[in-house]
Amino acid sequence: MPDQSTVPKTESSNTLLACLYHWEQHTPQSLCMVQPVDGQYHSYSWLSVATTVRKLAQQLIDMNYEPGSRIAILSKNCAEWLMADLAIMMAGYVSVPIFSTAGTDTIDYVLKHAEVKLVFVGKLDETDKQLNAIPDSVATVAFPYPNLDTDYSWAQFTAAEPLKESPQVAPDALMTIIYTSGSTGSPKGVMHTYESMAWAGNQGMIDLHLDTQDRLLSYLPLAHITERVLVEMAGFKAGLTIHFIESLDSFQRDVQHCEPTLFVSVPRLWSKFQLGILQKLPQAKLDILLKIPFISGLIKKKVRTGLGLGKAKICASGSAPLAPVITSWFAALGIEISEGWGMTENAALGTASLPFNHDKIGSIGRPWGGVSLRLSEQQELLTKSPGNMQGYYLDPARTAQAFTEDGYLRTGDKAAIDNDGYYYITGRIKEIFKTAKGKYVTPAPIEALLMDNNNIEQVCVTGAGLPQPIALLVLSEEGQTRSNGSVTTSLQDTLKKVNASLESHQRLAHLIVISEPWTIENELLTPTLKVKRHVLEERFADVIEQDYSEAVVWHKR
Repeated sequence: MPDQSTVPKTESSNTLLACLYHWEQHTPQSLCMVQPVDGQYHSYSWLSVATTVRKLAQQLIDMNYEPGSRIAILSKNCAEWLMADLAIMMAGYVSVPIFSTAGTDTIDYVLKHAEVKLVFVGKLDETDKQLNAIPDSVATVAFPYPNLDTDYSWAQFTAAEPLKESPQVAPDALMTIIYTSGSTGSPKGVMHTYESMAWAGNQGMIDLHLDTQDRLLSYLPLAHITERVLVEMAGFKAGLTIHFIESLDSFQRDVQHCEPTLFVSVPRLWSKFQLGILQKLPQAKLDILLKIPFISGLIKKKVRTGLGLGKAKICASGSAPLAPVITSWFAALGIEISEGWGMTENAALGTASLPFNHDKIGSIGRPWGGVSLRLSEQQELLTKSPGNMQGYYLDPARTAQAFTEDGYLRTGDKAAIDNDGYYYITGRIKEIFKTAKGKYVTPAPIEALLMDNNNIEQVCVTGAGLPQPIALLVLSEEGQTRSNGSVTTSLQDTLKKVNASLESHQRLAHLIVISEPWTIENELLTPTLKVKRHVLEERFADVIEQDYSEAVVWHKR
């Protein structure tokens, strides 16, 4: 538990700003953030962060926008991202984060829908294209990174005298609008108050046992609710140090420099970690070494240290389900990966499998402290907590539909609960489809079974209107290194095994290997790496509807 003599109290009014003021006053020279630039690690104390935030806030106040005006942040994670976010709050405005991978249509939609007045712009992959999506009527401020053509530079915007006051905010005031990446339709603007975000950050700090000695690595998008709550909110509550990465190329270097005590990742990265380990230590050899007591301990320690996770107290995976076979594989190496469930609408705090339980691999765990869960008659997971959203921005009708009469949030996820209180996601209500036989198929459990084959990285079970469902899939890096014949045999075996466990109407007619990877860039994945099922089904409609004689089909554009 955090040292309660140094951590700010946890009243709902204890906002992110209150945390900044606390550490600025009590531990001004302690390390707050570390940002690598050109291979050099730049350290920021709480005092230096607070001073920069005060300068930015004064400049924003001088812009004379109406109180509550929306200010956006479009950038990859960096120290300046958090400083800008705090400055927006300090100036009395509402922050609107935009994913750094957002396409021009999404950027245009969010800026217009939220009536954004100004955008902080940082590191991007398609800088010119994304900057061009910002109207000339919206002012732009560049973070201190090259190739950013904006109205104001970082140096210009931090030239003001620091704001001397320490403004307070009402707990029920709107703090941020987070636009969900959404696998269907236009993004929805989820409204969170200072109170809901403060509660989530505080609860995250408590349940993760964070304190001033912890280190977090921020590299998953800060525009996403999980990073915002468990890194920014919980991190500032605990007064710990937040490290950033310079780029994907320097990722391993930056992880090893940080040596995070809490490390949260996504299934794709855990798969890449696994592949990297197996390239250096083939499975057959690894199996032998892990059976030798003394050698086994050395191997486990070497792997953890090599990944930069030697000091990690908790490792976790989120955004999408992690294949149980991968969880078990890492557990055998002493790396226990906890999974959880949450959504933008409930401030990311739904469930977590903490502490890790080998017998519950595949579960999303039990509720966080302060979270109430129940299942509807349709087995939809319903949740209620102080972290529930205020509603959808400018959409009262959809807001009303999102809640039950007694204030529970409708999640859209179907779930089950075991005798020990552990929850399991069994599918999305909207993803359930009907075959030509009039039978309903829930794709998620079937997809989870298929993912036990380590040749598969991405999978989507579909088949509305077909005699039997089918599965589209993309091979993992490991699968791509093998011959087509070898992979075909492996997939055929998996198909037989999976079908043997299913009811007759659920059995897959065939597996279709798609050569085109599903990425954010080709709009087949959301920024949080969820499959855009409707886009996939539209793009490959001709492939899905064909009648194949083979159990495994190789498709190439």
